[in-house]
Amino acid sequence: MLAGTDGARPVFLLHDRKMSLDGLEKKKTIDLRQKHIGPSCKIFFSHDPIKIVKAKGQYMYDEKGQRYLDCINNVAHVGHCHPDVVKAGAEQMGLLNTNTRFLHDNLVLYAQRLQATLPDKLSVCYFVNSGSEANDLALRLAWQYTGNKDIITLENAYHGHVSSLIDISPYKFHQLSDAEQSQFVHVAPSPDVYRGKYRADHPDAATAYADEVKDIIEKAHIKGHKIAAFIAESLQSCGGQVIPPVGYFQQVAEHVRKAGGVFITDEVQVGFGRVGSRFWAFQLQGDDFVPDIVTMGKPIGNGHPMSCVVTTREVAEAFMSSGMEYFNTFGGNPVSCAIGLAVLDVIEKEDLRGNALRVGQYLTNVLEKQKQKHPLIGDIRGRGLFVGVELVKDRVKLTPATAEAQEVIYKLKEQHVLLSADGPHRNVLKFKPPLCFTTEDADLVVEKLDPILTELEEALGLKANDSANTEHEKRRKLSKDENGHGGLNHSNEGVQEQTRQRKRMKT
Repeated sequence: MLAGTDGARPVFLLHDRKMSLDGLEKKKTIDLRQKHIGPSCKIFFSHDPIKIVKAKGQYMYDEKGQRYLDCINNVAHVGHCHPDVVKAGAEQMGLLNTNTRFLHDNLVLYAQRLQATLPDKLSVCYFVNSGSEANDLALRLAWQYTGNKDIITLENAYHGHVSSLIDISPYKFHQLSDAEQSQFVHVAPSPDVYRGKYRADHPDAATAYADEVKDIIEKAHIKGHKIAAFIAESLQSCGGQVIPPVGYFQQVAEHVRKAGGVFITDEVQVGFGRVGSRFWAFQLQGDDFVPDIVTMGKPIGNGHPMSCVVTTREVAEAFMSSGMEYFNTFGGNPVSCAIGLAVLDVIEKEDLRGNALRVGQYLTNVLEKQKQKHPLIGDIRGRGLFVGVELVKDRVKLTPATAEAQEVIYKLKEQHVLLSADGPHRNVLKFKPPLCFTTEDADLVVEKLDPILTELEEALGLKANDSANTEHEKRRKLSKDENGHGGLNHSNEGVQEQTRQRKRMKT
């Protein structure tokens, strides 16, 4: 096998190396991972991890050829290994890949296409390589534009893994026993109308949660602090698939801007049509809300590492006035932009927003039927193909069914369905599959989920149609839809908006 030596180190022939990597036994792969990959890098289903070697559409395949239905990967947005995306990347890689200090049409054409999906005010793009990079740059933009330092973030938020973002991600820094919250970071309550401070029966949850932000600003000012930005995912993902009540962002933006800050929406998990009725999840709040900075990532390249920050001309000009050039070696390279353009083309050509709306509605409906049958299901909430199922042991006390949620995802994995659980109590089942997900796929998941829940409920002694739980649910339903929580009841609005967006994307 040796082709030569480099000092004392063996050099292997390329074809031998390829053969050895392709032919590794699963146990060998696990051993090498434990030896060479950082122990804090977690793996799905750690007790019995899956070795994935191939994927297509909404399916993944292990080394034995076993097919798994993927309900996890919001990164493979238009489907794993979509041929149009693969072709676009390969063809451009065969021509040129370089940085943005050279002129290239792909960069400007992609920026133009991306901007056409956004409000006119958001017109300046900075291309980077990951959601973390995008959010870190967004903070820099906010700091430079406002001249202020303090950031308001949400309870259970996660915005990325770099140091600046760990500071504003309670989802992460609360895991550190000896960590101290930065004096420049303020945490507002998550606008969760199921489990949060103000719930679905509150007459105006949007205002109540926005007033919490206003109070934070006032207290910061008393201490001599000034607000640079409020940052939030348009729909909280790691925080438990939380859907903010409509009107919340508008009121928060008013308070923040009055204090001299800007509003940053993080679309890294939920953008590019996942919510179905709109291209961007922040648009669910209404046309009268436009953020100052938007970050995007994950689905933007369908698995290719790329991301973007889009902001206003005013913020961009202020960033330039610092005198420091902004350069990113790989951000906006011709290959990434070719891939980004292909992703936008596929979303349009295959009507994946429409599919997200229709299949998301169907998935929510069949899950609601399961909720009527299973007392373990406390809440179902979502938009498009971004759906959360919160499991509780008691629908009145909302006791998190954390262990049961883990049992569900492991048992589904045994039946070749991949799902994850998240939220502050790790009791929310997260549906965020590729947008080519079908109603047949939804039926399959529910078919597998039903007996698992029945078995767990029998072990817990839970019975369906518990009178106290049922009465509690009736009270909650009175204001559920008003709060933008629960089922998807905007089909007509969604179709109209899709038509408007199509016209814009073609320009």
